[in-house]
Amino acid sequence: EVQLQASGGGLVQTGGSLRLSCVASGLSFDDYTIGWFRQAPGKEREGVLCITTSMTSTTYADFVKGRFTVSRDNAKNTVYLQMNSLKPEDTAVYYCAARSRRYYSCSDFGRRGQGNPRMDYWGKGTLVTVSS
Repeated sequence: EVQLQASGGGLVQTGGSLRLSCVASGLSFDDYTIGWFRQAPGKEREGVLCITTSMTSTTYADFVKGRFTVSRDNAKNTVYLQMNSLKPEDTAVYYCAARSRRYYSCSDFGRRGQGNPRMDYWGKGTLVTVSS
């Protein structure tokens, strides 16, 4: 059974930082592209950052620029999302998801109007709350 477990969410003040982790099991991790998504209350799910198996990160999401980074440790089957300078509008449930690199390598990730890519597996999400 494939599982993606996101963790590291919590309550943080404006300007603070959090590092989310996504641990995968049941799949050949280094064959999968991993994407981070988020969904705020009353809003659609949106792409945050994507990372390929060759460690290349991609996003067209403007809100990420200069604040969030993504990395992966294939030896630990883990992808990290480092979030700095957090704002109240970053409050959301954050999800990680995986898709085989054979079919997806982060193209157009987070581009407005493009829609989210179809992912093979999703984690349950971790809640991030940023207080003002």
